[in-house]
Amino acid sequence: MDPYDSDSSGFEEEGDYTETGVVLGYASEEIIEDTTTHLGGWPTWLDDSTPPPGDIAKCKVCSSPMLLLLELDGELYEHYPDAERRLYIFSCPRKACNRKPGSIRALRATRKFKSHQPAPRPERQEPEKKKVEQAQAPKPDLGASLFGNTTLINSVSANTNPFSSQPASTLPSNPFAAPVASPSPPPANNASTKASTPTPNTLAETFADKVRVSSPEPSTQPTEPTTPPTPWPSRSEFPEPYTKFYIDAEGESLSRPDTPTVPENVTIDTTDTDGAGGADVKDAFESELDKAFLKFSTRLGHNPEQVLRYEFRGSPLLYSHTDALGKRLHDNSNSKIGGVTTAPNSASRIPRCESCGSERVFELQLVPHAISVLEDGREGVGLGKDDGGMEWGTIILGVCNRNCGGEKIGAVGWREEWAGVQWEETK
Repeated sequence: MDPYDSDSSGFEEEGDYTETGVVLGYASEEIIEDTTTHLGGWPTWLDDSTPPPGDIAKCKVCSSPMLLLLELDGELYEHYPDAERRLYIFSCPRKACNRKPGSIRALRATRKFKSHQPAPRPERQEPEKKKVEQAQAPKPDLGASLFGNTTLINSVSANTNPFSSQPASTLPSNPFAAPVASPSPPPANNASTKASTPTPNTLAETFADKVRVSSPEPSTQPTEPTTPPTPWPSRSEFPEPYTKFYIDAEGESLSRPDTPTVPENVTIDTTDTDGAGGADVKDAFESELDKAFLKFSTRLGHNPEQVLRYEFRGSPLLYSHTDALGKRLHDNSNSKIGGVTTAPNSASRIPRCESCGSERVFELQLVPHAISVLEDGREGVGLGKDDGGMEWGTIILGVCNRNCGGEKIGAVGWREEWAGVQWEETK
């Protein structure tokens, strides 16, 4: 199978490697620059005084509190210049809830701030003076901040990251770098003492900075729900969390395999005993295999330690085309661009945002190695015999393209997002 046959866009060949528009996340036990983005552990909030509604913490199958799989600093100032974002994926560890809808849930936090302050009336200047000042004005270099230099790894375009909130001038080389310290938004009930907030020109970058994205579509502003939320459960109500791992990021690179050769003294018979063509044998072989899974495993095999794949407004790598989710997202009308198979419409089949009606777009997916990392040494911990282990093949996160929520300046808005799960194949 051609390892470059992919739904992802942005391929660029260089020697024996092909770079894609996907950013890969790798688990790390060591503390890295971004301390917000992590697998396992306990979740943290944009504002500790405004946790999410407690009902989102509960499994829809058994109504028990779930465990955190992923927390990701989701700031994308390139696309949402006036908002902080954070993404979460939770999973129920109980064996009886495996493979059932609602046992894995996703959550997005958004906090908006004023990105434009009224500018003072400029003093009158001579035209020549204005031209000199404009020529001397420094231009922002978003690309250089991604990895600490001006050369982007894997030719992934620079964008502000969904995992960081620190100013670009202080960004570390790691795209998941945590914010240095951002000013807290003003209290909602005190309009006269608003604290200053960062502007798009002083934004930081993280994991999402490495992906190509387009401008968000304008939409009407929904109103925040008025029903008092259920309190978030205390830690004592949760099972013991998975071990916490930080996440390092790197652009995806696919190695080109050696072209197989046939020895000169070997002759290949392309017909069977009945005289049928070799194509029939090939079709019979492929009918026994899920080509999507072969493609999935081959693609992950290039970078087997990856735990997540990030490509904002990209296309997910499907684990299967034959399960319910695979049939929904798979685009049978795939076309080829530059020799690469693309599925531009697959993400459009994600359900729309229930809050504002906008389209949802693909942002990231967890892949099987995350299970190995999270469950390492967990046997006999927490739920004991009721802890049946995770059985998913991939978890696909779709988010509101308009980034609705948190419409009130300085207030945190919570939205449950779409978590599409493809479960492991059963024999």
